[in-house]
Amino acid sequence: MAPTIHFVRHAQGFHNLSVENEQLPDPDLTPLGLEQCAKLRASFPSHSLVKTLIASPIRRTLYTALHSFHPLPSDPSAPIIALDLIQEVSDSPCDVGTDVAKLKEEFPPEKVDFARVRDGWNDKKNKDSWSEPTTEKLTARAKEARRVIRELAGDGDHHVVVVTHGAIVHYITDDWADIPDDRATSWSNCELRSFKFADPSGQDDDATLEELPESLHARTGQEYGPSKADQRAMRALVQKRLAPELKSQA
Repeated sequence: MAPTIHFVRHAQGFHNLSVENEQLPDPDLTPLGLEQCAKLRASFPSHSLVKTLIASPIRRTLYTALHSFHPLPSDPSAPIIALDLIQEVSDSPCDVGTDVAKLKEEFPPEKVDFARVRDGWNDKKNKDSWSEPTTEKLTARAKEARRVIRELAGDGDHHVVVVTHGAIVHYITDDWADIPDDRATSWSNCELRSFKFADPSGQDDDATLEELPESLHARTGQEYGPSKADQRAMRALVQKRLAPELKSQA
């Protein structure tokens, strides 16, 4: 059997409270955000099956992972794996992460492993950087993220949790349905959706993901999602609308 990949959007951060708060650098979770983490920890049914816990290196995702899933019952000594590829898309202050040296002071190695966070990961205004927020680079890093997640997941029927952000998760899952015109995501804070890789053999170069029917039904009441053709059309429309907003100085 193929592993199950649970994607989670981070809990509410202070930047979610207002447009003005998006100027806060790498903000904390709000009190409501901490409550959302507690509810997710209490309601998630598969803690004992989770083998790997992955999170964006941005502070709100790390704290969501810590408060909702860590330590893992299957291996209490296993740290969260910080993965720079799944950081949020824009170069607004709230979406730019803190330097790793400083993060290590806040998150000790028994809690977070920063080995997969590269130097310059948060230099989003650099046109030569892979993390520059352009549609082409976001598409490329989402593909790379899927492949790394597949590598970390390995074989078997265990579960993996990936704590990330509302906008980048659309690129990673390639699901573009139901995004409101005034928002960059259809995901709520602390929302969880479950997927498997479409090719369980691991030979698919794109490492395409498919949402599990029970996950889709739980949130939409539907047995089937949009067709691939409809997803491609929605992707083009959403990316065209959001392109000017990806870079705050554009």
